[in-house]
Amino acid sequence: MAEPLVKKDDDRDDEDYSPFLGIEKGAVLQEARVFNDPQLDARRCSQVITKLLYLLNQGETFTKVEATEVFFAVTKLFQSKDTGLRRMVYLMIKELSPSADEVIIVTSSLMKDMNSKTDMYRANAIRVLCRITDGTLLTQIERYLKQAIVDKNPVVASAALVSGIHLLQTNPEIVKRWSNEVQEAVQSRAALVQFHALALLHQIRQNDRLAVSKLVTSLTRGSVRSPLAQCLLIRYTSQVIRESSMNMQTGDRPFFDFLEACLRHKAEMVIFEAARAITELSGVTSRELTPAITVLQLFLSSSKPVLRFAAVRTLNKVAMTHPLAVTNCNIDMESLISDQNRSIATLAITTLLKTGNESSVDRLMKQITNFMSDIADEFKIVVVEAIRSLCLKFPLKYRSLMNFLSSILREEGGFDYKKAIVDSIVILIRDIPEAKESGLFHLCEFIEDCEFTYLSTQILHFLGNEGPKTSDPSKYIRYIYNRVILENATVRASAVSTLAKFGAFVDSLKPRIFVLLRRCLYDSDDEVRDRATLYLNMIGGDGLVGETDKDVKEFLFGSLDVPLVNLETSLRNYESSEEPFDISTVPKEVKSQPHAEKKAPGKKPTGLGAPTTGPTSAVDSYEKLLLSIPEFAGFGELFKSSAPVELTEAETEYAVNVVKHIYDGHVVFQYNCTNTIPEQLLENVTVFVDASEAEEFSEVASKPLRTLPYDSPGQSFVAFEKPEGVPAVGKFSNLLKFIVKEVDPATGEADEEGVEDEYQLEDLEVVAADYMLKVGVSNFKNAWDNMGADCERVDEYGLGVRESLAEAVSAAINILGMQTCEGTDVVPSNARSHTCLLSGVFIGNVKVLARISFGIDGPKQVAMKLAVRSEDQAVSDAIHEIVANG
Repeated sequence: MAEPLVKKDDDRDDEDYSPFLGIEKGAVLQEARVFNDPQLDARRCSQVITKLLYLLNQGETFTKVEATEVFFAVTKLFQSKDTGLRRMVYLMIKELSPSADEVIIVTSSLMKDMNSKTDMYRANAIRVLCRITDGTLLTQIERYLKQAIVDKNPVVASAALVSGIHLLQTNPEIVKRWSNEVQEAVQSRAALVQFHALALLHQIRQNDRLAVSKLVTSLTRGSVRSPLAQCLLIRYTSQVIRESSMNMQTGDRPFFDFLEACLRHKAEMVIFEAARAITELSGVTSRELTPAITVLQLFLSSSKPVLRFAAVRTLNKVAMTHPLAVTNCNIDMESLISDQNRSIATLAITTLLKTGNESSVDRLMKQITNFMSDIADEFKIVVVEAIRSLCLKFPLKYRSLMNFLSSILREEGGFDYKKAIVDSIVILIRDIPEAKESGLFHLCEFIEDCEFTYLSTQILHFLGNEGPKTSDPSKYIRYIYNRVILENATVRASAVSTLAKFGAFVDSLKPRIFVLLRRCLYDSDDEVRDRATLYLNMIGGDGLVGETDKDVKEFLFGSLDVPLVNLETSLRNYESSEEPFDISTVPKEVKSQPHAEKKAPGKKPTGLGAPTTGPTSAVDSYEKLLLSIPEFAGFGELFKSSAPVELTEAETEYAVNVVKHIYDGHVVFQYNCTNTIPEQLLENVTVFVDASEAEEFSEVASKPLRTLPYDSPGQSFVAFEKPEGVPAVGKFSNLLKFIVKEVDPATGEADEEGVEDEYQLEDLEVVAADYMLKVGVSNFKNAWDNMGADCERVDEYGLGVRESLAEAVSAAINILGMQTCEGTDVVPSNARSHTCLLSGVFIGNVKVLARISFGIDGPKQVAMKLAVRSEDQAVSDAIHEIVANG
């Protein structure tokens, strides 16, 4: 009989028992009737309130009637003297959030409790009253709250201070009157009171930088004893340091001595907070980092997991910007690789990978191999990304790192994990030429047993781009054709395209590739058959050894130089048209043109400013409008129309924005005007443009707007001549002149007589980016290689001090006005270097590609290396000149 009993006990231990299992709102509301019993059972009432609170916190909604009934029933429990029940009553009232007329019922009971001799009642009553009352009642109890802030009992004082923090969001003017009492509470000996008082005092003063600085100055002299308050003070000190510039003469930071002194505090939380604050200082030097790194190193060997985790996570962040400063901790971090806490172990591994030197790579790889099987995919991804960075840092170690990546690629894992490994191998192949052969071979082995369609197609595409350029392309054909035989239709179609690339680019393989492609003509999927038919016909159906025509290669495998969204819109328009489709008519501008006019509030845009059906109609509408004006008809083909630039502030009486239309030898300014005053009619609306700061431009034509009624947008034009094909820049000042006529609101008729008036507009600039069309390429590397180095120019530039690398990248992109490729406009946080890929079409329809490498050092000096390739050497030089002058 003993065995079944043991088994029964085991089963019971394994079950997750919940006291709230299966409770229903209706049943609990029935139980709530015990609140009305003449003889209250405090324990039973507490249990029912607990169930009600559980339901509320699980998202159960009570109807207005149900909530009111429960509220009134709960208020009857104030007659009980049981302390535990009273605390549950306070919680219930807070959660129910009664309406203004219901609050009156409990206000007197709560105010009575607020002045009770029982401190627990006082503290809780203050919290509840401040939660449920409005500003009117708050002024009545303000005197009691001020007294509570300086109360001798820390529980009461903390309750009042925490309530003040909440009330500051809704009634700031009342709470700000408590500054003296809060200041006194900051000097309290109770740790929590001092903590809450400091938090409230800072929130009261947070919008006054001088007041915050004075607060920090007074408290850093040693009057804060609470470790929690000390941590807060460290954060506020860091904020003041960030906002105040470093003394450039002595190199000292204000309050840095205080942060350094906190590293010697007896409380561990204060030591860590100070160390983290020092490591996060802007432009921190190695000398300033040293004491913080030392205490973090001591935490690495702590018996407390939370301290080890905090230290290694902070060191991990420091390693991104100051790897040499963390090197001294490497021995301690190596011991953490076997830590029972996997988060700590992962952070230790990734930090070591960032700080390790070339000689320690092999040793680290051995340790990581045993470690990888014990951690979850999300941690594995972090390790893989760290290994990728290490390989790029030490290219000579690519063999061991590539072998490690290939071994973990064959193990079990989810999609995100496998994708991270594949992405890493692809990046290493692209950046380390010696790794190409082994990397492609590892990817080929992986697709033999890959369960993810997306990864298989991506690898096949990459194989088609890189495989034909290797020393022996034929060895990859077997792996690719296996996909045609064994995989699903999506992968088979991708494999057919890859085979065709080998046939097109490797002439010796063409006969064998044609045999394989002909077999694909009998595939069960129409996409596979169609691709095979297309490639056979385009590359040459006879299958003879011979060079494939360059235009055919470009058509089949070249990058698509039009944005997909524009192509989609053009194809939709083609469906309803009788004309044959011509891809050369698809606009190359990346974005559709924004609305041309600034519309009055609440009104729908009309005319040219109305939303367009797509990019084509937006470009066409501008071009048709300009061609309809005789003065501009002889300017030639329109190269680009800019996005509207606002020339007036929001909500002004006249709304004006301008669109810059760029031609080879002219620039036309289209001023979109809107009259937002119903009682006025504007006539003969003209923009007078002063081009004294634009020496290369001369005005050749203008077209005024005859009338501008209320809320009916109209256009006025001014045209300038400039040197042909030259990206001339300049600044233009604009003055709007017109005749104002009063309009009778009743009849809508305008006066016959008008008054001349004028309105100063913002200045307008024509910049170098206006002469560049944003045109993306689908595969930058192929486009770069195909462009060739004949018209390439490479130069280096100093961008001076920048707040971050992202700011420098954004500035360079804005100056050039080119389209970013492959997501390279996004800079990883804490990155010290970054490469940005750009493409575009320069005026004269010249294709341009740019590869910009950025680097930032300790004092935030940014250096930039710019490589430009184009179809014309003069354009490559012009791009460099734009950057040099920018």
